[in-house]
Amino acid sequence: MAALYEGYTLCGLVPDQNLSSSGIQGIEEERDSDHVVVTDSTRSVTLYKVSDQKLLGSWTVKQGQTLTCSAVFNSQTKEYVVVSDNKVIRIWKEEDILLDKAFKATISGWSTVYVEGSPVVLFKRGAVRLLDSLLAAPQQPIEEVLNQEETIRFVTLAETQQFVIFTTEQKGDHFLYLQRLNPNTLQRYRLEREEPGVSSLSFSASYRDKHIHLLYLFSVQGLAVEEGAQALPLPRSLLLGLPVGDGLLEAASAMVLDEAHVAVVGVPHPSAGAGKDFLCIWNTNFQTLQAGKEMAGKIYGQLWSFSNKLFIPHGKTLSIIPFECPKSSLASALGKLRQAKTEGELKKNNKTKQCNNNVIPLCNSINDVHEKNVLPFNRPNKKNIFLTQTAPVEEVQKEVEGFLSRADLQDLQPSVGQLASTLMSRSLNDPAFYSPSTLAQLVHTQCLCHSVCPDLVLLALEKKDYFLCQLCLQFFPDIPEAVTCACLKAFISVPDVDAEKVRLEPDSISFMETLISRDRGQVGVQNGFSPTSCEEDCSDDVSGHQTRTEAKEKTSAPPEQICPVGLHKAVLLNEILQTAYSDTFLLPHLKDLSSQHVVLFLQYLQFLYLKYSQDDSLQMHGCRSPSLAQVMDWVCLLLDAHFTVLVMTPEAKGLLLNLHSFVRSQVRLVSELGKIESSLQELKKMKVKKDVGQYSIEVIELF
Repeated sequence: MAALYEGYTLCGLVPDQNLSSSGIQGIEEERDSDHVVVTDSTRSVTLYKVSDQKLLGSWTVKQGQTLTCSAVFNSQTKEYVVVSDNKVIRIWKEEDILLDKAFKATISGWSTVYVEGSPVVLFKRGAVRLLDSLLAAPQQPIEEVLNQEETIRFVTLAETQQFVIFTTEQKGDHFLYLQRLNPNTLQRYRLEREEPGVSSLSFSASYRDKHIHLLYLFSVQGLAVEEGAQALPLPRSLLLGLPVGDGLLEAASAMVLDEAHVAVVGVPHPSAGAGKDFLCIWNTNFQTLQAGKEMAGKIYGQLWSFSNKLFIPHGKTLSIIPFECPKSSLASALGKLRQAKTEGELKKNNKTKQCNNNVIPLCNSINDVHEKNVLPFNRPNKKNIFLTQTAPVEEVQKEVEGFLSRADLQDLQPSVGQLASTLMSRSLNDPAFYSPSTLAQLVHTQCLCHSVCPDLVLLALEKKDYFLCQLCLQFFPDIPEAVTCACLKAFISVPDVDAEKVRLEPDSISFMETLISRDRGQVGVQNGFSPTSCEEDCSDDVSGHQTRTEAKEKTSAPPEQICPVGLHKAVLLNEILQTAYSDTFLLPHLKDLSSQHVVLFLQYLQFLYLKYSQDDSLQMHGCRSPSLAQVMDWVCLLLDAHFTVLVMTPEAKGLLLNLHSFVRSQVRLVSELGKIESSLQELKKMKVKKDVGQYSIEVIELF
């Protein structure tokens, strides 16, 4: 499932006085993924190192001169190229200090020039020249490709730099020009005519599978979208419908990230309130919102993407947001990747959930449609929303149940997100109102994620609704590490008596009942470890000061086979163990745990480890339970975060010695396996006799 990670600031902005422009003309990737060139709207070109946000160089034209295109880096010559005052091409190297003393060439005619990639020069009237050929004869005549009243709207260069693509407008008609560089050919296409009130906000192109895919973001006001109304050479197909509420989109942008994901900035979040701007990643195959991040300040409708990083001007800041778009599947798109499904079930679901996405290779479109218009998915009507804002809990529950029973499951996500957001807002503002069963129903649809309703888990913790917390941990694949740690603190702090009163998922309870009810006297050897080996392991001089007799006295009995926490608390802790996380972001929050809670959690992890070591069948396939690897990962995390405190805590001494023995047993197992590795490899090389009859005895000598 796609994810947006913690962003950081590359540099400040100097927007114009009325905030209509960010002050940035363009951003281009330089020599590698760690360097970018930023061109402002007036006079400066700046080189930054992305990883440490360091300014490496800056070049400025004289007062009164203006940069009229975004600067690019020519990777072949290691030079920068930009155009000033619509007609002067400037070329310089990184070691050049003054831009005015760099190479300049004045182009014939008064034309706006766009420089892209290789680099290529596009003139205001549609002519295209390679930079080298233009510099060889700067005063060469430049033909006019466009009609008299035709103007260029958007310009892009396909990633392979084989094409220059630009769109034009003439009296309401829109055209697309495709200039191939090798061979040098120009093709002109007519796009579907836009209806009155329809305006295009952004345009981008990508080159995949020998096809050019165009992506438009349209603003549709006061009319329904009708597809196939006119038979034109390059018709558009609706790729995704974006809810924008009752507001008017002034600045927004969309960009293709891969064949299944699109980034959109400036379009409201489906479940957020008015007046908030978001960066979102949508899965176009399954029509689902997969990640969202609120962007503070004014959005200018600009978006760039390089090396899995999104560059977004907002307010007075240019921010970098790292992102990830794993390979798309239905399970991951709906947040169910961790739930076991057969291949047949997934194929069946893919058939039922696949959206109509018959994409014409040279034209896609994204339409943002207002709520009052005909939408490509179902939405709760005004009655639903009004009731969730005003009605008693019983009426709200009844209305939501009815809506969920009537709605098409394929199109639930935006609707469920809006309902959940409304219920959360009311619960936060009105302490007397809380509908746990309704929120649980919405989470059970598996159409929600943390990005869609970021306050839901914290609201559940505040209300001590641990069942809802459990559902969110199960179905939300994008829970931040801070929220995970908040759940851990709440779960481990709740008294066992109170935890036993909580209603939880039956399957997760069944697993723990099976685990705890196993014969406590059963002692086996699995994965090279037996509890009785503690005596032998700990009898060595572990600390360099402990004698053999002392170690025996401490560890002569095997560790207790009794779960240190109650049944329901154990079930909740298991949900924490199975939640996805990043070590880097989780460790700082784990350090906030008290030593008492750390020792208790480690004792529980030790209990799980011992049970798994005795019987690996406990890791039931298809049953929601933590794996042995997850248990050991959390042991390592807690020790990393609290080792110094634990060493100084007397109550933790025996626990640490036992954990040390676990590690020793695993090292011993690996060592013994290494001794027979060569013999096992020889067995693999031996030729098996095809006909051995009904009975055969073979003697194999291992040396």
